Amino acid sequence: MDATDQKRLLREMLFARRFEERCAEAYHERQIGGFLHLYPGEEACAIGVLEQARPGSDYVVTGYRDHIHALKSGMDPKALMAELFGKEAGCSKGRGGSMHLFDPDVRFMGGYALVGGPFPLAAGFAKAIQLRGGDEISICFLGDGANNQGTFHETMNMASLWNLPVLFVCENNLYGIGTAIERSTVEINQYKRVAPYGIEAAQCDGQDIDVVMAHAERAIQHVREKRKPYFLELMTYRLRGHSMSDSGAYRSREEVEEWAQRDPIGIYQRRLMDANVISGEEFHALDQAVQDEIENGIVRFAVESPEPRVEDVARYVYVEGDKQPWLK
Repeated sequence: MDATDQKRLLREMLFARRFEERCAEAYHERQIGGFLHLYPGEEACAIGVLEQARPGSDYVVTGYRDHIHALKSGMDPKALMAELFGKEAGCSKGRGGSMHLFDPDVRFMGGYALVGGPFPLAAGFAKAIQLRGGDEISICFLGDGANNQGTFHETMNMASLWNLPVLFVCENNLYGIGTAIERSTVEINQYKRVAPYGIEAAQCDGQDIDVVMAHAERAIQHVREKRKPYFLELMTYRLRGHSMSDSGAYRSREEVEEWAQRDPIGIYQRRLMDANVISGEEFHALDQAVQDEIENGIVRFAVESPEPRVEDVARYVYVEGDKQPWLK
């Protein structure tokens, strides 16, 4: 990867961080309603994995902490922010909000509020690919807490039995809402849980985007070439609470500070600065440019977009006509 791509990846992670921070501000300003689950601290996971995939071609499905997965898949950030603001210009016409982003045009097949719900959906997309004879793959992102759902085991069994081209990515941030993983799960190393199903798996550092990309490249190659499932566990950490209503009181200050030292943006920034790819001045200029784009372009677009019309309240419940672009 050359210096241009390295700078782009740094910008993407920085954009993800500032986008989420601005969402938090908008929530406190009551511009965003409903639930809001933010991604700071985990940027290397979604961006690193999807960097090695084919966004817009491969199918992506995830849980409700879904903003950055949608952006990296190719969703317009203006449409995403407008959706969070509940506006008609949003990707789901303002009907879904943060937990229900969807854009079949780039094959981002949704963020879902139901814990464990995306597992069978990802397998279903993979089965459709298999039946059509395509070379795409299905990619499912979920947290460690979802792996205790029955859908996890049911899907792993069928994905292996049917040799489905699906990559399962576990973003293990050590907590299921406020419950530490060791208090809810016997086997803390989640990648080991798929062994009974004959699925190849690996675990790696989810804070270092270079490490994530190296493991994701091997995982995606396995799925794409062998047309079989793979399970990749990324060890990561959310620097904010589970949601906006979560104070994070169940975590010690020492633990949070320890993980903050392994901020994925800081790790990558230091690496690029040590390699003379970017200077401190260039980084600060990049950061300011990102914040200006978010504030003056994306947030302004969301604020100025029209509200959904009352007379359209019953629209978009069902597919209108037979147009199903995600099945092309």
